[in-house]
Amino acid sequence: MIISKTVKNVIQYITEGFIEIFSPNKDSYPEVGFQPYGGTISHHDSRYKW
Repeated sequence: MIISKTVKNVIQYITEGFIEIFSPNKDSYPEVGFQPYGGTISHHDSRYKW
C-alpha cells in the first residue's frame, strides 16, 4: 500500500515538472520591440571609435 502511494507521488512529481517546463509561456511582459543602445561609452580612453 505504501509502495503504491510512493510510486504515485513520484510519478505525479515528475509529471508536474514536465508540464511546467513544456507548457506555453505565461509571462505577461509587454512587447516593446527592438531597443537599440543609445548611450555613450563611459570611459573617455575607449578603443571604440563611434
